[in-house]
Amino acid sequence: MWIKDFSRPEEERNFILEETLKKNCELKDISEKVLNFEPLDFESALKLYREGDIFFLGELARKVKERIHGKKYYYTINRHINYTNVCVINCKFCGYHKRPGEEGGYTLEIDEILEKLKETPQLKEVHIVGGLNPRLPYEYYVNLVRKIRDSFPEIHIRAYTCVEIDWLSKISGKSVEEVLKELKEAGLNSIPGGGAEVFSERIRAELYPTKISSERWIEIAKTAHKLGIPTNATLLFGHIETDEEIIKHLLILRKIQEETKGFYCFIPLAFIPENNELSHLPGPSAHKILKVIAISRIILNNFPHIKAYWVFLGIKLAQIALLWGADHFHGTVIEEKISELMRGQQVMHLPPVEIQRLIREIGGEPAEI
Repeated sequence: MWIKDFSRPEEERNFILEETLKKNCELKDISEKVLNFEPLDFESALKLYREGDIFFLGELARKVKERIHGKKYYYTINRHINYTNVCVINCKFCGYHKRPGEEGGYTLEIDEILEKLKETPQLKEVHIVGGLNPRLPYEYYVNLVRKIRDSFPEIHIRAYTCVEIDWLSKISGKSVEEVLKELKEAGLNSIPGGGAEVFSERIRAELYPTKISSERWIEIAKTAHKLGIPTNATLLFGHIETDEEIIKHLLILRKIQEETKGFYCFIPLAFIPENNELSHLPGPSAHKILKVIAISRIILNNFPHIKAYWVFLGIKLAQIALLWGADHFHGTVIEEKISELMRGQQVMHLPPVEIQRLIREIGGEPAEI
């Protein structure tokens, strides 16, 4: 029903905005700033997020999205490689990692990874993330990138979050800049956005005290941008964060992007409550997920892309998210061990033809990137 309703003509959809703005003059002023692509301050962004209902925010975010991308929605033919689940960090929200020596831990050999990539025809991108495994030497990471580049000269290699880059700096004794230069020389194209979680020391102290600080994550992202390495950015939401912390996180990212212009895509990651130390929490509702995606597009109008990450959201909700400001449906994925091990459900391969169908069903134009 939602898909049908939001595929209606522009003049009918505008009714939603107009009716809300008649009732709330403050939201009208904020909305005018949004549609003029003016940056929002903290108070305005928080008010919009709290007082704008889900359909109002969706329409506002869709307008921003269409100003940037028109009717195009993007995807790529990609494959995820989670090279190890052994990790020395014990994040309470993570049901994927295993401690060193714990049963169920695994590490892929480089040749195994190359074989996996050879199985995927027309592959355009490989997305590589894993745990902080003390048994893996620094050379493993550099050689993995180099051998993928040698075997697949045209592939886009998106590898190692800022958390992993910090780890590589520690185990090698090299600076972050030196590590990034070596990886770039080996064939690295860009960096995933994981590990940002929420830019809040309160949450860090409660959920992941041994992970790098927000300041360190930002420092590494800025260093990558300085070296011409684009990065993604994320927000993990739907656990113990407040509305204020969500807005602060987004505004920090916007400010960094104004400075470096190095972020490629923002991925709102919905917390998965299964099989971790926070399983007593319900996880975010569909209502909250759509509001977070919408406010992300509204605030981060200087980010090229906002992703509807179907692996965490599920295919149907991710499709709806495309009508709430997201423009990127991620890709084919093939396999993704993080959510798979937490939920106990295998991540299905989503063929390009199915992604195209989902995009066309909402009135969009599929665009492979």
